[in-house]
Amino acid sequence: MSALLLAAAVAATAPTDTPLDYTHVIPLTVQGKPGVVQLQLPRDAYLNARTAGLHDVRVFDANGTAQPFALRQPQATAKTSQRTLPVRVFPLMAERADAPLAGLEVSTATDGRVVSVRLPGAPKQTAAQAGSRERLAGLVLDLRQEGAAEPPLVNALQFTLPSGRSTYTGQVWLEASDDLKQWEAVGVAELSWLSNASDETLANDKLEFPARPMRYARLSWRAGDPLQFAAITAQSPVHGLVTPATESLLLQAQPGREARDLQYSKPIGITPTRLGLQLSGGNVVLPATLGSYRQQQRRSDQYRFDPAVHTTFYRLEQDGKARESGDITVPGWLGEQWVLRFEQPPSIKPAMRISWEPATLVFVAGGTPPYTLAVGRAKAAPAARDIGDVAPGFTPAELHSLQRATPGAAREQVAALADAAKRSSADSAAAQRRLMLLWGVLLLGVAVVAAMVWRLLRQPEQA
Repeated sequence: MSALLLAAAVAATAPTDTPLDYTHVIPLTVQGKPGVVQLQLPRDAYLNARTAGLHDVRVFDANGTAQPFALRQPQATAKTSQRTLPVRVFPLMAERADAPLAGLEVSTATDGRVVSVRLPGAPKQTAAQAGSRERLAGLVLDLRQEGAAEPPLVNALQFTLPSGRSTYTGQVWLEASDDLKQWEAVGVAELSWLSNASDETLANDKLEFPARPMRYARLSWRAGDPLQFAAITAQSPVHGLVTPATESLLLQAQPGREARDLQYSKPIGITPTRLGLQLSGGNVVLPATLGSYRQQQRRSDQYRFDPAVHTTFYRLEQDGKARESGDITVPGWLGEQWVLRFEQPPSIKPAMRISWEPATLVFVAGGTPPYTLAVGRAKAAPAARDIGDVAPGFTPAELHSLQRATPGAAREQVAALADAAKRSSADSAAAQRRLMLLWGVLLLGVAVVAAMVWRLLRQPEQA
């Protein structure tokens, strides 16, 4: 019986984990019935978290059942875009459209730029001077870009029909050369433009091929009539990185422990990666050291300043233009209270701008929708799992393309807020009781030691 009573007492005092235990809840909208969903943690989750590391984040279904989830830190992703490059076009004229294009006679400038090009035996002429009695046999393309020492990297050519023409079909062959003498086959494409009675056009206007450096190119036709296009442009791949999205927050300055110090308090759930000062108006130069206060081990009422980063914040107006200091990278060990120490007491109290990269929460859309994101519970145990336990077998590409849940507005839960305040007060009272008990034990120990010393001192007199 006693064992049952003890078990019941333990069960009654065991902490619960339901949406009602958290100070804020955020509704989530999920379309369809996906198995795994991702969510970029909203700003409200960071502002209302009550634990470092977001240990108090949860996802619940409509019945209050916790759903498995993982937190993933954002990473830069590779991205390839296309840059359009101009192409200089030179027509190759001949008596027949199927004339061979070998043995070109080319005139170039000292920088390698093509000035004129013609077939053997044809009169020397430029694009603007092409004779009307001859037929187009091919096109020579000069892809060199002004001011560039190396030929551009090209992976496609795009063609534009002449004005007034809406239909065309032809097969073009592309060859490339570095010296206009030796030619290498690159690719072939069926170009076509089809137009209907509503002037809607279906176009296949590109010739694509593996990216390669290309200085000069030659176009010839294997089917269809050669055509002097209105324009030909080259496309050059540009490889880069897409940086993760960032959030920012302004922290108001508070007086520090010294006159030359300003102190800033950040939300516990945010781990900033960068910071800057919000400076406005006038010319300001502020050398400063970022750090934090550390309590002395032997004296609870004394603190020391631990420096972390030295920098200079500034805003200067020069020639009608404002020049401002950029944000700096900050270490993660500074804690919740940040201190800026200046060389002398500052005349202004600028707000501090902190930035962070929101994490991505990946959760199993099980149970009964709709789902709720809950946050705001002090001393909560971490519940996030490894991504392999939430989305087993998913590749990085599949994780990146997961459907995204849409967060709604955060809603305060008054009862949970009041309970949190009550627990905070109870914890403070308990800490005070523990301190009083400790002092009592220490005083009792001193009294016992004093009594023992007193007895030892009296023993010789009695002897």
